[in-house]
Amino acid sequence: MNIIIFLIILLVLVIVHEFGHFFTAKKFGIRVDEFGFGFPPRLFGIKKGETEYTFNLLPLGGFVKIFGENPDDENIHGPDARRSFVNKPKWQQAVVLVAGVFANFILAWLLFSFGFMSGFPTSVGSEIGGENIKDVNLFVVSVVPESRAEKAGLRSGDKIVFVKKGELSTKYISPETVRSLVRDGGEIEIGYLRGRNNIQNNIKIIPEKNEEGVQMIGIAMDQIGIAKLPILGAFKEGIRLTLHITKSTAVGLYALILDSLKGKGSIESITGPVGMVGIVGDAYQFGFVYLLSFAALISINLAIINLIPFPALDGGRLFFLLIEKIKGSRINPRTTNIANTVGFSLLILLMIFVTYSDIVKLL
Repeated sequence: MNIIIFLIILLVLVIVHEFGHFFTAKKFGIRVDEFGFGFPPRLFGIKKGETEYTFNLLPLGGFVKIFGENPDDENIHGPDARRSFVNKPKWQQAVVLVAGVFANFILAWLLFSFGFMSGFPTSVGSEIGGENIKDVNLFVVSVVPESRAEKAGLRSGDKIVFVKKGELSTKYISPETVRSLVRDGGEIEIGYLRGRNNIQNNIKIIPEKNEEGVQMIGIAMDQIGIAKLPILGAFKEGIRLTLHITKSTAVGLYALILDSLKGKGSIESITGPVGMVGIVGDAYQFGFVYLLSFAALISINLAIINLIPFPALDGGRLFFLLIEKIKGSRINPRTTNIANTVGFSLLILLMIFVTYSDIVKLL
């Protein structure tokens, strides 16, 4: 079930991205030869006008074949050259390339906005949601590997409903009250709920000292409530959250690339398709709104990654356009096609390594 949900999310995100390219290309009079749902081998196709809409066997997204996107003699000098992507003004080419990224940002905004209309999980300390946050509870947001908490069975997403130490039990559960009981040392009992089944689990943990001599059990906590907003408020908070996550994601990706160039990066910090299937399962377990949030996050990540100036990505093609604009002439088509082919091959190779890393983590 998790794999099916993940494939549906991936299909929607990629189709939305490709539709951005498709829509703007059509608006500028550029010939679009094919809009593919999934990847070959082809199952069947329906031709409408000049575009063939194909349905393919592998449900891993989709693609658009735009005439002239990969320059050759036919689309540069052929009988239909005036409708070729490569012969359109530079600003129109740039709009078509950016349209896919823009479509992913719009989708993320809509998903977040719908989440706020339905009731969006929000941290009490954040600006998102404002004073509209209700039904506040304490959640585990991360668990340190090999810690006492992990060994006792606590997982990210667990809702803490009580903490008890001897005869002392907390009436108001907050990160501060839990920390105070943990740092005093001695065995504590924690009651928590997991997922949507609302079955309470109780565990006992004896804290251990970290390198600074502070008693810890190995969890990070946050008070999370539900922010349910009217339509206009939901769209407003949706765009704010989209911009906030876009900024955070871009900064994180920049730091990852910088560390990689310095030789400090690690492939373990990257999650591939196999790892995402597990995340989808966790999100689905906690509810539909969490699944919407996950889809919005992936949509933002897809948009930002595509803006990287690397061959075969939209950002790489934009970079080539910038070079052509500066030099005042077209780059040799053979050079751009070879660069995009090599770039695509390297991306596939990276995906294989990331997938292998995901499988090793599971083992």
